[in-house]
Amino acid sequence: MKIQGNEIKPGMIIEINNDFWTVLKTQHVKPGKGGAFNQVELKSLTRGTKLNQRFRSSESVERSQLDEKEFNFLYHDGDGCFFMDPESFEQISIKKDLLGNKLKLLSENLKVTISFLDEKPISVDLPTNIECEIESTEGVVKGQTAASSYKPAKLKNGLDIMVPPFIEEGNKIILDTRNLEYVKKIN
Repeated sequence: MKIQGNEIKPGMIIEINNDFWTVLKTQHVKPGKGGAFNQVELKSLTRGTKLNQRFRSSESVERSQLDEKEFNFLYHDGDGCFFMDPESFEQISIKKDLLGNKLKLLSENLKVTISFLDEKPISVDLPTNIECEIESTEGVVKGQTAASSYKPAKLKNGLDIMVPPFIEEGNKIILDTRNLEYVKKIN
């Protein structure tokens, strides 16, 4: 579907130069001389590169739609992760490099949302909060205040994060998957 350059908004997926880009930011600019334009910051869905582009209102771009579907994580092997559609029991494989650090957060039967563009998986979204267990953490230094200091900790899945001083080995915590930060301790 074609849209005008001044209709581009953050969150949209557009096609430029045979690549698909997600719109991160837009700014409408009206210079003293010449016509107005939309300054757009884009990120490639296939390569991960960023691009700043100007679009005049007279220009048109192709807007793409993503199909999202829920899957359950099954397992991973050499270079792929396997997911199953809970309705049709169909399995798909996705390359590990598409997941990055999210790979360490996957656990058996975890529900994820996979976004497809033209039947090709382009991103895997985890639940916002997941439960993790602390494998090891450093001791508390006497005199530190709980409000301002965090200490390093290693999770059972191998990720290193920062946690409050009262967190100890074996504690279960909630982790925010968007920024890999501690949310709260589970009793």
